[in-house]
Amino acid sequence: MAFQVSALPTSMKVAKEDTNRRSANFHPSIWGDRFLAYASNSVESNETEKQQKLKEIKRMLSAEVKKPAEKLGLIDAIQRLGVFYHLETEIDQLLDQIYQAHQHIDFRDANNDLYFISLEFRLLRQHGYRISCDVFNKFKDNNGNFKASLAEDIRGMLSLYEATHLRVHGETILDEALLFSTTHLESMAAKLSSPLAAQVKHALNRPLRRGLPRLEARHYMTIYQEEPSHNEALLTFAKLDYNSLQKLHQKELSGIFKWWNDLGLANKLPYVRDRVVECYFWILGVYFEPEYELARRFLTKVIATTSLIDDTYDVYGTVDELELFTSAIQKCNTSAIDELPDYMQVICATLLDVYHEMETKMAPEGKLYRVHYAKESMKTLVRNYFIEAKWCHENYVPTVDEYMTVAMVSNAYAMLTTNSFVGMGDVATKEAFEWSVSNPKLLRAASVICRLMDDIASHKFEQKRGHVASAVECFQKQYGATEEEAYREFRKQITDAWKDINEDLLRPTALPMPLLVRILNFARVIDVIYKEGDGYSFAHIYLKDYIASLFIDPVPI
Repeated sequence: MAFQVSALPTSMKVAKEDTNRRSANFHPSIWGDRFLAYASNSVESNETEKQQKLKEIKRMLSAEVKKPAEKLGLIDAIQRLGVFYHLETEIDQLLDQIYQAHQHIDFRDANNDLYFISLEFRLLRQHGYRISCDVFNKFKDNNGNFKASLAEDIRGMLSLYEATHLRVHGETILDEALLFSTTHLESMAAKLSSPLAAQVKHALNRPLRRGLPRLEARHYMTIYQEEPSHNEALLTFAKLDYNSLQKLHQKELSGIFKWWNDLGLANKLPYVRDRVVECYFWILGVYFEPEYELARRFLTKVIATTSLIDDTYDVYGTVDELELFTSAIQKCNTSAIDELPDYMQVICATLLDVYHEMETKMAPEGKLYRVHYAKESMKTLVRNYFIEAKWCHENYVPTVDEYMTVAMVSNAYAMLTTNSFVGMGDVATKEAFEWSVSNPKLLRAASVICRLMDDIASHKFEQKRGHVASAVECFQKQYGATEEEAYREFRKQITDAWKDINEDLLRPTALPMPLLVRILNFARVIDVIYKEGDGYSFAHIYLKDYIASLFIDPVPI
């Protein structure tokens, strides 16, 4: 049975007034009610023109082309412009043909085009093919170094740079290629003309492997349209598709914003981050395709509620209250709510309603087991939040290993991954849920990236207000290290975690790729939100422009 949060008093005594509580002074939402206006959006604009352009692009992909480079270039443009989800079958077939042909080529005698070989390597790796990095040996001189003459080929160097971000452990040549290409691209960036200059600058900040498809598509349109050889039909289709998807996402966001607004949580819980728009941005990074609307709705509500819970453990709750709260969520039923302080009742009721909505949708399909896994992962998360809260109140600084055992759960990525599968359709089998709760390497890698990038970005701000020790403080205390030494170690671990992700996305994979890509995308979202700072807490600085480009400003046609 659902527990209606709206039934709770709108003005309430949130906690004992004599309790000394911390405050993070989070800035309020910067969006006001603007997203409510999108509720009546029509999402069917320009469909006839879009379908005509799509047919034209399919004909191009199926046409006989003598030069494989042209086919690869078209596939790359389709992917980078964000319309690959319309053409997955065609692209899969083409790349399989290219991979089979690749198997019979002697690369010592074959094409010496750095751009082409790097592009082929990257596209095949992105699709899970185990193409060998030995294809790059031909670009080394007799001393084992990359040939100095390669630096003159900026387009080839950029293609090599992007390819190196698909490397796995033990591929020393690609580690060397990354250093080589980065060094030369950085030295040349200021001397290049547009559009190559903008492309190099953007890639050095965020390589394709770590970028969110929607943001990358929006950026690449401005690059692609300046290229003399661009395909006008493809560019037009990409722009039309971007704008129609934007309308769909606006309408979804409007519904979620209304849900949040009607609950009045920002007023009832003034200590929390009011970030439902940013939560939707986060989840759109995980899956943007129209078919995942239900999954997005579920997961946005889960992450928005988790944000309330996180702030309650980190900022506001007393240990005694948090013990009650932890116990109530383990019971996960309405009977446990009455034992809680009023402000915690609001949160617990919101969480129960979110899972009740899931159950209502899943029960007729015989998929209630999905919600069971989702709830259990939330219970595990909350237990680890409580451990951190006790450490904080006791001023305890754990060892790095002790901290990471808890923090790899408290970053919420294991919980979010399991919950992300709930609304995804038949591809999410019971075996997929069993896999997600088994602590697999792919998920551990994404969790390492999440935890360490978050800690590097936010630990100074958090320590000022009083917060559990982060990985940085734990490392400094255990090893007598400087802050910069901690950063250096953790950046190395983040690099290794990306190699783990790349390895686990090569065939044969543990689960179908549509599921595993969600975990890749979770890691990408972290890179976008936390690379420059704590983009979630300080959304008005770091995320405002991204959100405007995805949900407010259409692409000029």
